[in-house]
Amino acid sequence: MAQPISFIQKRVLSEEELKQQSLEQLKSYIAENEQALEKAMSVISELHGSGILEAAESLLKAKAKVAEIALHQAKRPEMTNMINNGIAAAGALAAIEPEQTAKLLNSVAKGLEAANESQQQKVSVFTLMKALKDPDVNRAIGFGLRFLKGMGKGLGEK
Repeated sequence: MAQPISFIQKRVLSEEELKQQSLEQLKSYIAENEQALEKAMSVISELHGSGILEAAESLLKAKAKVAEIALHQAKRPEMTNMINNGIAAAGALAAIEPEQTAKLLNSVAKGLEAANESQQQKVSVFTLMKALKDPDVNRAIGFGLRFLKGMGKGLGEK
């Protein structure tokens, strides 16, 4: 009867065999992904030609200094205010219906066009009184008054 196996000797690859195995895997990977590698090399070549690659390399080498500068700039009160204002503005815009915003912006654009057409006309008290009878002017003034009233209510809230 045969002897039971009591010891398994694991084959340890030499450094040269490991390198050869890695090269074979790399050759196989290159053959499988030839087109992707060609495109990547083309992109890298364009980046090198335009100088962006060198700039990115310099940026990476100076990453600690760049991070320090960015952190210092972000800590400034002006930047904190800007970030807080941006968040508040985004919150306010989120509360407004997109249709209302689009209608208001279209109306502003039309108003600017009309204002540019007749900049040379003199405005008298009689012209203002006559303009109040125009439904478009009356609608805009009514909108403005309601806007001011709502804004005043908002300013009065705590």
